[in-house]
Amino acid sequence: MAAKIKKGDYVQVISGSLKNGKGKKGEVLKVFTNENRVLVAGINMVKRHVRPTQEDPDGGVKTFEAPIAISNVAHLDPKDGKPTRVGFKTLKDGKKVRVAKRSGEVIDD
Repeated sequence: MAAKIKKGDYVQVISGSLKNGKGKKGEVLKVFTNENRVLVAGINMVKRHVRPTQEDPDGGVKTFEAPIAISNVAHLDPKDGKPTRVGFKTLKDGKKVRVAKRSGEVIDD
């Protein structure tokens, strides 16, 4: 099945608590297809205690983005920037592209 949300897409968190970023917008950094989760920049920040290593000799408490369920994010419409559902359309040249249901704009270039 084709992916409706991919790395580099701009999404908005539509579900969850305000602490986890409900209503916030960000770019998808990574998609975990097996777990149906996405990593969004600046959303769902968590603190982890990190042991000092050779790469990071300081260690301490670090802040990271945690993955969020893919069902809790909606793609942003390229036309007006509001959340939209994603559909698929086959162009005349036979290429399958993602389309915003809200405006009909092609998401893939």
